[in-house]
Amino acid sequence: MTRRNACKRLERFKPALCRFFTLSLTASLSLPVMADFRPLDDSSLGNVTGQTGVTIEMETKIEMDRLSWTDEGSLNVNGIRLSGHNDTVLDNLKLTLDIAGQDEVLEYGFSEIARRANAGLLDVSNPDVADALARYAVGGGYGKQFDSGDLVIHLGATDYGNPASLDDYLQAVDFELAVDSIEATGSGGTASLFSNVMLQGYIGPTDLVIRNQGNNTRTLANGNVVSGSELQLDTHFEITDGSLDWDAADVILLFNFAAVGIEGLQIHNRRGDDTLGHFGMASATAKLSRGTSAASGKEGLSIHEVDFRADIDMPVFKVGGTSIGSVQFTDFAIKNTTMMVYGH
Repeated sequence: MTRRNACKRLERFKPALCRFFTLSLTASLSLPVMADFRPLDDSSLGNVTGQTGVTIEMETKIEMDRLSWTDEGSLNVNGIRLSGHNDTVLDNLKLTLDIAGQDEVLEYGFSEIARRANAGLLDVSNPDVADALARYAVGGGYGKQFDSGDLVIHLGATDYGNPASLDDYLQAVDFELAVDSIEATGSGGTASLFSNVMLQGYIGPTDLVIRNQGNNTRTLANGNVVSGSELQLDTHFEITDGSLDWDAADVILLFNFAAVGIEGLQIHNRRGDDTLGHFGMASATAKLSRGTSAASGKEGLSIHEVDFRADIDMPVFKVGGTSIGSVQFTDFAIKNTTMMVYGH
C-alpha cells in the first residue's frame, strides 16, 4: 500500500475519532468526581493550610573584619570569627520554625531529653532528667504550650548521636568564637578594652519566641509599660576553654580590671544550689519589647526579666603578666534586671 493510499484511509476515520473523543470527555465530566469541583469555604481552606512548620539544617562559618559603632568617637570590634572548634565549620545545627495554634505544644528547651526519658532511654534517677520529664511533658507532647500566632524558633542539633547518651546530646553542637580586639577610639587616641579573645564550648537548646499579643501592654514592677508582643530568649551553653586579655573595661558596672589576662576560662553550672534542670550548662533568659520608662517617660527598647546563672572558673588569672592564682564564682546570678534603651 502506498503512503498516499494509507493517508486517504486515515482521513476517513477522522470524524469517528472526533466523535469518540467528544463522548469520552463528556462521560468523564459526568462522573461523580466532577461533583467535587466546588468553591472552598473558610473552614475548608483552613484544613488545607500547612501545619507542620519549617526545618532548616544548617552549617556555616562567619567572619567579619570590623564591626563599628560611631558617635562622637567609635567603638570597634575587630577580627570576629564564629566557627566550630579549631576553626572548622559550625555544623550539625537544626532550626525549627513554627507558628503556634492555640495551646499547641512545640519543641522547647530540653524537651528532647523528656522524650527520651519517657521512652526509657535515659535514667530518670538523674535529677536533671527527672526535672526535664516533669517540666516538658505537656498535653501528651514534649515541649512548651503556646498561644495562637506565637512564632517559635528552636535551635538544636541535626544529629544528637547515641540517644541513650547525655554527653552526646550536650556536646552535639560545638562552637568557637574569636575576637582580635575591642577598641574605643576618640580624639585622645585609641584605647584597647579587650584583646585576643578565644572561647570554645557547646551550644545547648536555644529558643527565640515572638509572643503575639497584638497591641496589649503590661506594667512591670518598676512601673515601666511594655508591649505584650515581645521577643523572648532562652538559651543554654557551656564555655569549656577560653582566654582573653582584659585591657581596661567595665563589666555590669561592678568590675573594672586593667592589664588582666585570663586563661583556661570555663563557664558552666555544675556547682552550688541552682544546678537543677540545667544539665551543667550556663543559662540566660531575657525579654525584649517596645516600652515606656516610668522614670523619664522616654520610649525605647525594654530589656526585662533578664536572668543569667552560671559558675565561672578562671584557673589562670594574671595581673601585669604574672599569675596571682585562680578565681572562681559559684552561683553567679544576674536577676531582677530591667533596662530601657533609647537615644539621647
